Amino acid sequence: MKFTVEAFRAWKNKCITLLGMSGVGKTHLSAMLRRHDWFHYSGDYRIGTRYLDEQILDLIKSHAMRDPFLRDLLRRDWISIRNIIKINDLGPVLSFIGKLGNPELGGLPFDEFSRRQALYREAEIAAMLDLPEFVRKAQDIYNYAHLVNDVGGSLCELDEPRVIDLLTRHSLILYIRVSESDEAKLIERAQADPKPLYFRPEFLHTAVADYLALRGLEYVAQIDPDDFTRWVFPRLFHARLPRYEAIARPHGYTVSSEDVAQVRDEQDFLALVESAIARVSQ
Repeated sequence: MKFTVEAFRAWKNKCITLLGMSGVGKTHLSAMLRRHDWFHYSGDYRIGTRYLDEQILDLIKSHAMRDPFLRDLLRRDWISIRNIIKINDLGPVLSFIGKLGNPELGGLPFDEFSRRQALYREAEIAAMLDLPEFVRKAQDIYNYAHLVNDVGGSLCELDEPRVIDLLTRHSLILYIRVSESDEAKLIERAQADPKPLYFRPEFLHTAVADYLALRGLEYVAQIDPDDFTRWVFPRLFHARLPRYEAIARPHGYTVSSEDVAQVRDEQDFLALVESAIARVSQ
């Protein structure tokens, strides 16, 4: 949606989609707004609890079945397994997506990694298409006036026009652009505490080929999964920047990560959005 400052202030039931790299502050802002009585819709949480829940449990059970004691308990239905996902802890999703590389170091073969990537993409699309229903639930069931849509960092990679069209029709898209001063810190933080990542197939093929050549390796099975993850993230970061801009420029508004870091409460956040709207309206 596009607004004037006056129209935004008069918007009775605000719905704001936060767009940007993982680690830029989307979930931090969302948690703050939740304390101010906004409904927090987390795309990654929806993915883990709804669209990848069965696949995650199947993976856990397949590992449990390797243990004779647990195998007997599972086959007799004497135990049940569930994954516990929190908005600020997506461990089960991260474990399912996995890492590419040497199986002896916890890596996945290329075909299996790509299969899980495709499932993750479909799950993220489905979670975003659920937004209008959660806007309704937030208002009709839980009596929240406003909703913040905390989307995954890979939204710009989906190449799915339906998603952008839906987000544009049902929310104000606010892109958090990483400032130059914050870029190195964000990359370092993401490398130290990785989030689930989706790679477009063409990007992944090129990145793997370049990594193998750089490290003098012949096969994916020789890749150190952690080293590849650390190496590929800066490359992914820079590849995503023009994709975010391509969404934000025609469909939304842009603020900097430095400005977001100054937001302390709902009033600060709304003022930040209004300043972004005013810049576009000038």
